[in-house]
Amino acid sequence: MNRRYAHALLLALALSSSKHAVGELDRLNDEALSDVSGQGGIYLSGDISINEMGGPIENGYFGRCDDAGKKCGARLAYRLKEDGGWMVLDEIRGNFAFEGLTLRVRSIDSGFAGDGEAFNGDVVEIGLPDTVRYNDVRFKIAGSNTPRPTDPGFQQTDIFAVEMQGDVIMEGNLLVFPTGNP
Repeated sequence: MNRRYAHALLLALALSSSKHAVGELDRLNDEALSDVSGQGGIYLSGDISINEMGGPIENGYFGRCDDAGKKCGARLAYRLKEDGGWMVLDEIRGNFAFEGLTLRVRSIDSGFAGDGEAFNGDVVEIGLPDTVRYNDVRFKIAGSNTPRPTDPGFQQTDIFAVEMQGDVIMEGNLLVFPTGNP
């Protein structure tokens, strides 16, 4: 455990303990500190809005969300291979809220049908929140020949549109395995 977390935990325990007054904290040596355990990580809650009214660009392609003749919202484009086309999440907008997303580093040294022992390393564990609330979330999944609509020769084919409203129950963890050398 990180020494700073251990010191913070000890301070919190000492302050909440009925037998210790605030001015009576004692230093702990490494041996005593090694007996202290705790949990590390980050706990996140959020309420995120994406382009509820449209983006800042208004031109022949983009516009305000109340203009039915224009595209509205954020765009995320990614290339599947170096010389291939682009997959696009387009016209992303809406609001979603969550409570209880966690981030921590986890050591994998067993399990996974024997692969954990062979891996024997650290991963980033993203603990999914219990519930995510969607409010008027919309986006399109599309294929495009360029990453931006303002690029010369732009052509896009919308594959399907998604609209989400309500609560989604999420369970489990997402593990991110690092590759390469740090």
